[in-house]
Amino acid sequence: MTEKLLHSYSPMKIIFLGFCLIIFIGTVLLSLPVSLKEGKEISVLTSFFTATSATCVTGLIRVDTYSHWSWFGQFVIISLIQIGGIGFMTLCIYILTLAKKKIGIISRSIMQNSISSPQVGGIVKITKFIIGGTFIIEAIGAFLLSLVFCPRFGFLKGIWFSIFHSISAFCNAGFDLMGTIEPFNSLISYQDSWYVNLIIMSLIVIGGLGFLVWRDIVDSHFNFKKMRLHTKLVITVTLILIFGGTFVIYLCEQGNATVLESMFQSVTARTAGFNSIDLSKIRESTQMILVILMFIGGSSGSTAGGIKTTTIAVLLVNIFNLFKQRKAVEVFHRRIGDEIIRTASCVLMAYLVFTVTVGLIICQIDNVPFVSALFESVSAMATVGLTVGITTQLSAFSQILLAILMIIGRVGSVTFLLAFASNRTLPIAKAPAEKIQIG
Repeated sequence: MTEKLLHSYSPMKIIFLGFCLIIFIGTVLLSLPVSLKEGKEISVLTSFFTATSATCVTGLIRVDTYSHWSWFGQFVIISLIQIGGIGFMTLCIYILTLAKKKIGIISRSIMQNSISSPQVGGIVKITKFIIGGTFIIEAIGAFLLSLVFCPRFGFLKGIWFSIFHSISAFCNAGFDLMGTIEPFNSLISYQDSWYVNLIIMSLIVIGGLGFLVWRDIVDSHFNFKKMRLHTKLVITVTLILIFGGTFVIYLCEQGNATVLESMFQSVTARTAGFNSIDLSKIRESTQMILVILMFIGGSSGSTAGGIKTTTIAVLLVNIFNLFKQRKAVEVFHRRIGDEIIRTASCVLMAYLVFTVTVGLIICQIDNVPFVSALFESVSAMATVGLTVGITTQLSAFSQILLAILMIIGRVGSVTFLLAFASNRTLPIAKAPAEKIQIG
């Protein structure tokens, strides 16, 4: 990777093309006979769909991961999840750092866009922090899960299952190997285990907070008052969504879901994709609650997808300030700039347009209920991976649409749009302003 090559493309375009390249390599590897279990066959479309889902840390699958893929195929999938979760640019810069290569300004700029860093300075240090923190947290998660999986599945298989599920949970991917119990089982067999549920939920939440939030929490010594505005908004909205989602899901599924199951679905719906209850049997009201949670997702610069917690926070604060008739949008004694509000509005509209459009298309061509089609499209766009059971029934065209949504959701809707934007310089002069009626 040379600076001259990087200089010819915008950071947004490089991020998009990078993910496409990883998906292509993953598709080729998963199409090899060595990736399949004996007697299994695979189409190129299914390999592409699986590689896209893994790289975009989504979790939507056409075939059961354990039943269909060999150990090599499972290793390819978890490698794609790891690369997609922490970002290929993060790994590239880390490898260059280990090789004692000079990191140019273009590479630093791409990394800045990749993790949503507010500045280019200190990118190399942040990269080391991300890699180190990721492996430490995943190792702790794997060790804790091994205490349950090893006694049940045997030592080697238990260790592999522990590593796989720890990485999948931390990267908010939702891929699982519980097909060894029953295909497409996810974590339903552990729905009553507080131990397993709490470990998986903790990994999901930590991964979904965002790399820069970790850094700020550590630097502030866990003192909320000393944290940056971004971190305060992320933590506040995350807690509201977790406990608010738990309460609403429990109310909607009274008699069908326990408090633990409700909390697990509230956490995992925000882009992780595991499930501890059969989602094909939940009520439509619960489906819509999960759609809202999936739509919001995790936080910027994290392994999660969705419009992000900070986006919904900015939009809600803007509405609140409008009611108060304040000229400036303020929260936690800090002012939010107009540019951030415009970007948040753009992200919201982009997600609405993409998900609703694809949902309508799937509803029409595959003859499925619109709520189920919308659930599937939001799950793909928000890189969640939850499904009400229609993924395996969808046509090839619908699969391709969902794969495109996964890519857009992983790179970010704004990044995706800017990747195809013209690089021409905008004129300095402004057009005359004129008022229009709103609302």
